[in-house]
Amino acid sequence: MAAAINGSPVQREQDLLGQTVLVIGGSSGIGLETARLARAKGADIILTARNPDRLHRAGLELGASIAAFDATDFDRLERFFDALPTPIDHLLVTGPRPYYAPLAEFDLDAARRDVDAHLLLPLQVARHAATKVRPPGTLRFIGGTGRRTAAGLSLITALTAALPAMTKTLALEIAPVRVNLIAAGFVDTPLSASLHGDRIGERREQLRITLPIGRVVGSADIAALAVHLMTNTAVTGATFDIDGGQQLLEG
Repeated sequence: MAAAINGSPVQREQDLLGQTVLVIGGSSGIGLETARLARAKGADIILTARNPDRLHRAGLELGASIAAFDATDFDRLERFFDALPTPIDHLLVTGPRPYYAPLAEFDLDAARRDVDAHLLLPLQVARHAATKVRPPGTLRFIGGTGRRTAAGLSLITALTAALPAMTKTLALEIAPVRVNLIAAGFVDTPLSASLHGDRIGERREQLRITLPIGRVVGSADIAALAVHLMTNTAVTGATFDIDGGQQLLEG
C-alpha cells in the first residue's frame, strides 16, 4: 500500500522530470549545488552568473543553458527574461556577498549596490517570474539569518529583516506561483571562505564544536531544502531558517 501511495524510488528521484529550473547566481556554492540536485531529479537547468569561465564549467557539467551577466544590471536582466524561449517551473535567486562597514567608514555607493543585490533584485525577479514561471511553480530567495546587532551590521541586518516581509507580500501578489525564502546562517561555500580568509579553518572548527548539530552546514543542506520547496505545493510565503542551530547560541 505504501508503494502505491508514495510511488517507486525511481519515480521519487525523478520528481522534477520535464521541469525547468533557473538559478540566478548558479556557477558555484549554493546555486550550483541546487542545480546539481535538481538535475539529478530530472530537471532541465538554466544558469546565470557574472563569472563567464566558472559559469561555462558549470554549464558543461550539468548540460545546462547558460547566460553570463550581472543580474543587478536590471536592463540586461529584463532582456534575459524576454529572451527565455519557454516557461520555467522553478527559479532560485542566490545571495551575493554582504556589505559590512562601521558607520564611520560607511560607503554609500557600496551600500546602494547592496540594496540593489539584496532587495531590488528579488523584486525585479519576482516581476518577471509572475509571467515566466508556470504555475504551480516556485520562486525562492536565499537570504541570511543575520539579525543580531553589532557595529558594522546596520545595513545587512536591515536588509535581512526586510526579506521575510517582502516574501510574504510577493507570495500573495504573484500567486499561484509560490514564493519562499531560505535564510541561511554560515554555509561552507567558496564565498564564506573568501569572507573569512585565513581564519576560515578556525571558523569551521568553532562551529563543529558549538553547533547543536555537531557539524558545519554545507551547500548540500541548503540545496535539499530548496528542491523540497519546489515539490511541496503546500508551502508559500514562508521563511526557513537553516543554520544548524547557530541562532540558538547567539540568542
